[in-house]
Amino acid sequence: MADNCIFCKIIKGEIPSTKVYEDEDIIAFKDINPAAPVHVLVVPKQHIESLEELDEENIKVVVPAHRAIKKVAEITGVADQGYRVIVNCGEGAGQTVMHLHYHVLGGVKMGEKIL
Repeated sequence: MADNCIFCKIIKGEIPSTKVYEDEDIIAFKDINPAAPVHVLVVPKQHIESLEELDEENIKVVVPAHRAIKKVAEITGVADQGYRVIVNCGEGAGQTVMHLHYHVLGGVKMGEKIL
């Protein structure tokens, strides 16, 4: 865990969040600035800065994260209607917290394009 990482502080319970799902590897909580009616962040508990930091040692977090994304979609009721999963990688792509996380968005009809 990184001492100055807001997501690590949420994982440790130092900062409150509205938890949607949690298991031993992942925590998922509502985004404080939602871009859709359902906007949940799925965050590995292991501190990894971004997709670019994945390696042979830590890539094992990807499977639990994807399992959690499916569970979050079911819990929030968007699994059947469709949802979008976004991972921003680096500041140029809009990553504002340097801790790997997945945005699960749904609850509204979305078009094909993101931009």
